[in-house]
Amino acid sequence: MSATDAGGPSDDTEWNRDERDETPTERLDRNWGDLLQELRVVQTGVQLLTGFLLTLPFQQRFAELSSFDRGVYLFAVAAAVIATGLLIAPVMIHRLLFRRHARAEMVTGAHRLAMLGTSFLGLAVVSVVLLIFDMVAGATAGVVAAVLAAVLLVGLWVAMPLGLRRNHD
Repeated sequence: MSATDAGGPSDDTEWNRDERDETPTERLDRNWGDLLQELRVVQTGVQLLTGFLLTLPFQQRFAELSSFDRGVYLFAVAAAVIATGLLIAPVMIHRLLFRRHARAEMVTGAHRLAMLGTSFLGLAVVSVVLLIFDMVAGATAGVVAAVLAAVLLVGLWVAMPLGLRRNHD
C-alpha cells in the first residue's frame, strides 16, 4: 500500500484525477478530512465507554464481582484505554508533522491507528457486554451475549464493508 492510498486501491490515482479533477495532494487532504470525521464518531464512543468503566470500581456492587468478572473488567478497561490512545494518536501525529509536508505519512499512520483502535474498541464493547450480562443474568447469558455482540460487530465493521468492497470491485 502506498502512502497516498491509506487502504484504497493503488491504481485509482488516475480515476481521482479524471473524475474528481483532484491532484494527489488534494486527495490526501480529502482523505485526511474523511478520516478526521470518522475519528470524531469513534472517539466520542470510546471516551464515554472508558469513562464509564473507570467509574465502576467506585460503585458499591463492584466488591461483589467474582475473580472472573474482575478479570473481564480489567480486560475491558485495558482494551478501552488502548482504543482511546490509538484513536486520539492521530491528533499528535498531526501536531508533530504539521507544516512538514508529510500529509501522506499522516494519512497512512492515522488510517492504521484508526483500524487498530476500532478493533480494540470492539474488544472493549464485547468485554463490557460479557461483564454486564454475566452480572445480571449469569455466566451462560454473558457468554452468549458476548458472542452475539462479537458476531454483530465483526459483521457490521468487517464483513459488510468487505462485501460492499467486493461487490464494487
